Amino acid sequence: MSAYLIYRANVRDAQAYAAYMALTPGVIAEFGGRFLVRGGRTETLEGDSEERRTILVEFPNFEAAQQFYDSDSYISARVLRADVADVQIVIIDGEPGVTGL
Repeated sequence: MSAYLIYRANVRDAQAYAAYMALTPGVIAEFGGRFLVRGGRTETLEGDSEERRTILVEFPNFEAAQQFYDSDSYISARVLRADVADVQIVIIDGEPGVTGL
């Protein structure tokens, strides 16, 4: 069952953040992940306005997403963004058969 990693970032220094962005695709692929959404146009339909950069990554399962996050490669990448972006990262198990909001 797939799992989804939701990443939201308030990037304070786009130039410095670019080094982090260059490293992450390879690390994500290492754990079977693939980008479904990587930034792009957004519109808040309800609730507080969401202006952070939003990324959605699909992994084969919850464990693969957790292993990605805990990997030495991603820990090294996180160091690059530590002082240039504030982030929120959430992993969601993609439970099959769930319907409705």
